[in-house]
Amino acid sequence: MRRIGSWVGFGLVLTAMAAGLAGCASARPASVRVLCYNIHHGEGMDGKIDLERIADVIRRSEADLVALQEVDRGVARTNRVDQPAELAKLTGMHAVFERNIVYQGGDYGNAILSRYPVESHKNHFLPQSRPDEQRGLLEVRVRVAGKPLVFCATHLSYHGDDQERMDSVELLREMMTYWDGLPVIVAGDFNALPDSRVLAAATAFLHDAQTADPTEGLTFPADEPVRRIDYILHNGARGLKPIESRVIPEPIASDHRPLLAVFELGTGDERQ
Repeated sequence: MRRIGSWVGFGLVLTAMAAGLAGCASARPASVRVLCYNIHHGEGMDGKIDLERIADVIRRSEADLVALQEVDRGVARTNRVDQPAELAKLTGMHAVFERNIVYQGGDYGNAILSRYPVESHKNHFLPQSRPDEQRGLLEVRVRVAGKPLVFCATHLSYHGDDQERMDSVELLREMMTYWDGLPVIVAGDFNALPDSRVLAAATAFLHDAQTADPTEGLTFPADEPVRRIDYILHNGARGLKPIESRVIPEPIASDHRPLLAVFELGTGDERQ
């Protein structure tokens, strides 16, 4: 009996140790790789439309979540190709697309590629200050290692007058309440420089994932970039923090260079 009791006691110790190790593993921060890429409907700096080149950039980045701007679906200039579906096939990722305008008999807008199943998605039209191209912010909700995450792709107005961009940033600020403390990453072409009032307004409630000098990270034009207008921003909720960020030196596939950031998503209340 003594021998049996000792084995039972040893088994209980092993069970407790395993539970403790499992608890430690679950408490470790999850990692997520995010790519922001204005793909210029797949048209490169050489004037060629080639989605395979875009897909190759995405695959080599090993991104988990990809925010794409200037995406066509069924548009004449890109041979009526469903670009989100084609990129999903080429990368093996889930694709979500939302139209912001009808263009050349098809749809034009933002898309998101995700390695995680998409729990929900919604397109938010951004404010317009003139009868012009409608802009949007595409939101998806996913779970990273069981942790909820809101990921958004957007593309703000390019006009010299920045009031429309300011109005868009104000809408984004209001949406933080709607997302109610969830970790949020917003990636997109803001058409604004780091020292602009647009970025000052955005970074009043969001953090820039650029971990180096904020004036670095030049993305446009792709062949010889002189401007930083693409950004990955986050709200830092539930331990969300960038641990790496860099521009991928791809000079041909689009007129923008892609921007990559790696995040840790810490532990927190998982009830939502």
